[in-house]
Formats: sequence, C-alpha cells, structure tokens
Amino acid sequence: MRVLKPFEYFEPGTVAQAVRLLLSYGDKAKVLAGGVDLIPRMRQRKVTPEYVVNIQRIAGLDYIRGNGSKGLRFGALTTLHSLELSPRIQKDYTVLYEAVHHIASVQVKTMGTAVGNLCVATPASDVATALIALGAEVKIVSVTGERTIPIENFFVGVGQTILEPGQIVTEVLLPDLPARTGGAFLKLVRTAADIAKVNVAVNLRVTSNKCEDVKIVLGSVAPTVFRAIKAEKVLGGQKPDPEVIKAAAEAAATQAKPITDLRSTAEYRRETTEVLVRRALERALEGAKA
Repeated sequence: MRVLKPFEYFEPGTVAQAVRLLLSYGDKAKVLAGGVDLIPRMRQRKVTPEYVVNIQRIAGLDYIRGNGSKGLRFGALTTLHSLELSPRIQKDYTVLYEAVHHIASVQVKTMGTAVGNLCVATPASDVATALIALGAEVKIVSVTGERTIPIENFFVGVGQTILEPGQIVTEVLLPDLPARTGGAFLKLVRTAADIAKVNVAVNLRVTSNKCEDVKIVLGSVAPTVFRAIKAEKVLGGQKPDPEVIKAAAEAAATQAKPITDLRSTAEYRRETTEVLVRRALERALEGAKA
C-alpha cells in the first residue's frame, strides 16, 4: 500500500471557516466528508492535495428535514444510508430511494455522503442521475454569500463541477412532488458492486391521461449525467401508449454519447440505453397511475 503524500490537515468548526480555508489554498486543497472517494485516490497518488479540509466537525450539516410546503432538504454530511432509511424518501422520492438502494456496498452507503458523491462528478453517479430527475437543487456557500442552482447545471465535465475555490455545497433541496407523480431508476452493471455501464432515472406526472413534467436522465453515456431533452419532448403532453414510450426510448438512445472502455462498448451502451429508458418509463407510469 502506498503511503499518503504529506499534507496539512484542518478541522473547521463552521462553514464560514471552511470556505475561508478553501479560498486561501485554492486548487491545492480538497474537502473531506465521508472520504469514500478522496482517501483511496490519495493513496493511489491520483490526487495529492497539500491541504485537506475535513468538514465532519461542522455541526448542523447532517439532517433530512421538511422544507415547509416546498419539499425536502438534506445536508452535506447526510449519508447515503440515512437517505435510504428515510421513510419520507422511500414514500415520496422513489427514484432517489431506488438509486441509493442499488448501491451494493454497505460501507460506501454508511460512510459516503450524497453531496460528496455529487462533488466527485462522475458521469456514472446513481445519486446525481436520480436527483436531476427529481428537479433537485444544490445550495453553494462562499465567503461572499450563498446561491442555489439546479443540480443539472452543477456538472461541467468528467470530475468537474462549477465549484470555484472557496465554495462548498452545504445542502440539497428536493421539490414537493404533485399527486400522480411516478419515478423509476434502473442501471446495468457487470457485478453488483461495480459502477454502472448505463444508468437511467425517470420522473413524470400523469394528468388527464397525458404525461407532464417529464424528466429522463442518463448516466454513464456522456462526460456528464444529463437530461435526454429530445426524449422528454416526445413523451410530454402525449398519451403514454406503447408506441410513444418506444419512440421516447429511441430518442433517448440517439442522445447518448457513450465510449468504449473496460466495462462495455459504446454500441452496447447505446442499445441498452433504449431498453432501460423504456423499462423505466413503464415503471414510472405504473407509479403515477397508482
């Protein structure tokens, strides 16, 4: 096992202290929350920060609570396991529950945080795929204040987010979902513990037997997780009959830009994208009609 490269270590007690440290040290600093991604990468010398800012001592960042009539919110230190066990997540945010439940490693879910998973910015993120489908937002705090943006605008490339030095994500906000909303998450893996070859999240509403508020999100088939807008337009405002569902799934596959790597070929990913989208739409529609 490789020895970690020496670094300076901080345990700020407040978010304000954390963002000041991150601003001071810029790209030389990394945030430590659960450490599921950071620590292994440091051991492998894939990242070698000179400064590590551990936010685990900051009080008030580990919670899941209602956001009045606006939905639900959870903090930067909320673990994946806490989300999985939340009755409110299980009942009202099916697609997020299914995404977390599909993560096979108990250790990852116990130690890893949802916000940390987002900040890693892997295009195979189950959590990001589900949260984009739900229309979630992230709250970003800096020394000059805070702002809230849609999660779908958070990612800019493989391992890259819009975060700048001195900025940190403190919270995720989930909107209140109207009645007759259904969601589904599916992914294709080689083994249960492997990251996805393809993952798909769908959330939609059915009113007067027509599909509304359709979100179809694809992961592992492009440099970032993204919404398949063309597919959403095919289904939006339409009666959800088999032909329309099939057309939407085909449209989603045309938007996929997969690569060939050790886990799969680009052609296989594109073909299975269509299959998974169709199945996810069918499951989401069942939930919306229940």
